Amino acid sequence: MTPTVSASGLSLRYGGTRALDDVSLRLSAGVTGLLGPNGAGKTTLLRVLATAVPADRGAFTVLGHDPGTSRGRQEVRRHLGYLPQTPGFHPDFTPFEFVDYVAILKELTDRAARHREVRRVLDEAGLDGVRGKRIRKLSGGMRQRVALAAALVGDPAFLVLDEPTVGLDPEQRMRFRELIARAGEGRTVLLSTHQTEDVAMLCHRVVVLAGGTVRFDGTPAELTARAAGRVWSSAERDPGAKAGWRTGLGTFRNVGDPPVGADLLEPTLEDGYLLTLDGLDGVDTEVAA
Repeated sequence: MTPTVSASGLSLRYGGTRALDDVSLRLSAGVTGLLGPNGAGKTTLLRVLATAVPADRGAFTVLGHDPGTSRGRQEVRRHLGYLPQTPGFHPDFTPFEFVDYVAILKELTDRAARHREVRRVLDEAGLDGVRGKRIRKLSGGMRQRVALAAALVGDPAFLVLDEPTVGLDPEQRMRFRELIARAGEGRTVLLSTHQTEDVAMLCHRVVVLAGGTVRFDGTPAELTARAAGRVWSSAERDPGAKAGWRTGLGTFRNVGDPPVGADLLEPTLEDGYLLTLDGLDGVDTEVAA
């Protein structure tokens, strides 16, 4: 299958900080989760792929278009939907006005056709009933839906979502997952998140980034399998564990190298993620009781 996005050797420094270091990846249809600790380079990678900032070295294409040229960059943006971590809303805009403004920026110049498209994405995001309400009066979950609707304008082939479920309550997160899952049908979605649960529920593939470098690239099942035989239960926190925490049952869940005869538990995606990060410079996987 020809990838929607093909990136090779992306590197970027901010002063003395290495934000990206020789990142290569290929993205095809479906939802790919991007996991990593704070400062891993996730947002920087998304901004590079969204053509918001250029890389110092390396190259990438979206549907064969090279953003290294002015024409190629314009074509990439025509096929791109981008939801940044902190969307910039004008508080007195309505959802319709905001998404219509984004549609104008995306060069939808025919007014009647543009307004049909705005109504379509607002309906797809579940906002038809509030499209005339001021954004400042909407809940956090509804505002995220407005940002997603704006990203969906023009039916982009490549959708970049930076922490779209952060700050949402459990019900809002569940509803937003439904929207992301539908968005991933027939298009390529790159989802940056701190929520391993989002990745387990939504993604067919996961990339772990730490220190600006790809540390894992595979399926959620393969990441989970990294913790097979390395998760165990105990009455007290095991001092030899890489990470450990008290569960709701009052016992401790430990991750690392179990002692002989340990009561092994079924691993989760989070366990595999913690072990992937273990031992990396500047990354602390210790979890307090």
